[in-house]
Formats: sequence, C-alpha cells, structure tokens
Amino acid sequence: VDLDVRDGEVAALIGPNGAGKTTLFNVVSGFVRPAAGRVTFAGRDLARLSTHEVAAAGLVRTFQKTSVFGAISTYDNVRTSLHLEGRAGLLATLLGLPTVAREERRIAARAAEILEFVGLTHRAQDPAESLPYGEQRLLEIAIALGASPRLLLLDEPAAGMNPTETSALGALIGRIRASGVTVLLVEHDIRLVMRVSDRVTVLDHGKVICCDTPRVVQRHPAVVQAYLGASPGDAA
Repeated sequence: VDLDVRDGEVAALIGPNGAGKTTLFNVVSGFVRPAAGRVTFAGRDLARLSTHEVAAAGLVRTFQKTSVFGAISTYDNVRTSLHLEGRAGLLATLLGLPTVAREERRIAARAAEILEFVGLTHRAQDPAESLPYGEQRLLEIAIALGASPRLLLLDEPAAGMNPTETSALGALIGRIRASGVTVLLVEHDIRLVMRVSDRVTVLDHGKVICCDTPRVVQRHPAVVQAYLGASPGDAA
C-alpha cells in the first residue's frame, strides 16, 4: 500500500472486511511492525517506534472496540488522557509546590474544554460505563484528542451508532479538522465517508484500487459494484 495523508484534510480508507484497513492502522500507529517499507510522519520514520512514542510524535488513534475506563467518570477519562501535557516531576508533586496546583488547574480546564468540544459536558460526572454506546464512542474520541494529535486515526467511529448519532459524529469530525487536526478515517458507513472526506482510498485484498475525491470514487465502476452496492448510475 502506498498511501499519503495531506496536512489539514479528512482522508478516508474503505474496503470490505479483510481488505487490510485495520492492519494498515496497526502498522501506522506502531501496534504491528511492518515487514517492509516505511511509515513516515512529518518527515520522521515511525516504523520502529513504540506505540507511546508514536502517540508522543502526534499520531493518535481510536479502535474498533470502544476502550474507555468504565469505572471512572467521563471527566476523569479525559483528564487521564492529558498525561502527555504534564510537566511537574515527582519531587514537585510530593512537595505540593505551587507549580503542581497550577498544572492541575490547567489540565482540568483543558479536560472540560474537550468535553464541551465533543458534546459530553452534561455527562462529565457520570461513570463512563453508564454512557450509551454512541456517547462512549464520542468519549473515546475525546480521550484521543487529549493526547493533542496532529493526525487522528479513527477506526470505524460510527460502528453501532444510530443515524442521529452518526450525523453528529460527522459534524464533530468537521470541527476536529477545523481545529487544525488532520483525520484519517476507516469507516463502513459510506454515506458518512462521502459526506466528510476530502479524499477516499479504497483497499481490496491489501492493495489500493482507487484513491480520489468522494465524487470520483462514487462513480468508479469497481468501487460502486464491490463496495457501494449500486450501479454507477445510482451513485449519488
């Protein structure tokens, strides 16, 4: 696969089950070592970095299966994700220096800001496990945003969402891009993909068969037949 994501865009990756979408995500985000080739981000080769080093470099991902800390509050989930912003050392924390209190206030304000951004302020004190599934998906995105990504990889974020939740997710992805974060999206909801993406890449058995704007991809005969389930004349 030869895939590039341009700064400031929403790029999407689609294809049937087994096409290699999640495997590609795992390679890019450091969960799987590539057998060959390179993974570069902002001029840096990420292929041999650990997952936390990849995240620290500004490339952060979500997962197909929702992964939140269920027993703690929504707010504390996001607050925990802000650990990369922490600067106070162990000694300063043990001594209770004023710098620690200032940092805690800054992190608390940032967590509240992220919750408002994704629309979960009203759930701030609720245990994460009590949230409806769609809101847990939003919380996972909020946790990822807490790591201050330059590139956010979303792995099937609309999975299990109803149409209203999916529409709200589309609006959120637009706000994320507007905030300066580049997005790479893997998603089976083709309507969402075509609505939010600047470019769409189609994988089939680990190979790219098309990469273009949503309008062009929608009308590509092989894509329409294999992935959109319609004839070219029906594509909208």
